[in-house]
Amino acid sequence: MRKMTRLTAFAAVAAAMFCAPAAIAQAAEIRVLNWQGYGTDEAFAVDAFAKKTGNTVVHDYFTSEQEMLTKLRTNPGAYDVVLVNSAFVKQARDEGLIGKIDTSDMPNVKDLSPNLANDPNLVVGGDTYGVAWSWGATSLTVNKDKVSPIPTSLAILWDPKYVGKVSIRDDGIEAIQFAALATGQDINEPKDLDAIKAKLKALMPQVKAFWGSENDWNQFFSAGDFYVSTYWSGAAGRSVAKGLPLKFIVPSDGAVGWLDSLAIPTASKNQAAARAFINYMIDPEFYVQWAAKGAPMSANAKAAAALPDASFNKTTFGDPAVVARVHFVKPLSEETRKQYLELWQELKTGQ
Repeated sequence: MRKMTRLTAFAAVAAAMFCAPAAIAQAAEIRVLNWQGYGTDEAFAVDAFAKKTGNTVVHDYFTSEQEMLTKLRTNPGAYDVVLVNSAFVKQARDEGLIGKIDTSDMPNVKDLSPNLANDPNLVVGGDTYGVAWSWGATSLTVNKDKVSPIPTSLAILWDPKYVGKVSIRDDGIEAIQFAALATGQDINEPKDLDAIKAKLKALMPQVKAFWGSENDWNQFFSAGDFYVSTYWSGAAGRSVAKGLPLKFIVPSDGAVGWLDSLAIPTASKNQAAARAFINYMIDPEFYVQWAAKGAPMSANAKAAAALPDASFNKTTFGDPAVVARVHFVKPLSEETRKQYLELWQELKTGQ
């Protein structure tokens, strides 16, 4: 009996030793690649996810989509979750940088708005390559203490009354998209680039400064460098929360819309943990807390509905007629991208 007891004890210890790595493997370090300060690295979220799952989250950052693609290409296996704008999902997929996502163990996916969840840039042939996460618009913003009446058209960017008091982002593609809207063209397939070039050439004398980041914009605005500008909706919400006297407008001409997704790099070694993290990121529990600090719109319909009625996002995008004026960007060919950037550089050089 004693012998059996010793053998049983030995077997139990051996089993524990063999099982230990499996238990440890359940807790992973998830590496996320994203814009800095964009939701996934919120301290409250990282801590809450770690408590729920035992998985820790560390971040690396990019400052442009091209840098994001380069990091995925040159560091295979370094990342488990990556933020990919819908306009870049095709390129990342075609290069084999991101893979199919099995959403069957991600319960919050069912609450995504169908038109966003099934966006053709994210879902191809029934396979999901990016889980719709957040969306918003780059649109018109004015200093409501300096501009009256509140405009309803992009035409104010060209109004002589505001010469030297206008700012747009230093982004050639976005500038061309706004000029396309102002000339009544499709932002994704403009037919008259000469008209767009002429429109942007006329805009240049109006511009006091080009902004490149949210911090730039806040500093320029606070200093009174401009009264009229383009701006990101999520950033506008944060600026309002800081007390800046701005009004964000989706004008009659339209706004430039974007949809961001969370994807899993093909070479990720922690795909189950990555799916758990993405599922948490689209959870209403996370989103409502993030929105209180200033966030874009959630792709999760249940999360968006949970926002307070007076919240920035609900008052800005609560009307379907307003949302209908948002034109979402589609992928650009490298040839077109180069053409746009060269045109933009020519315009800036000629100022």
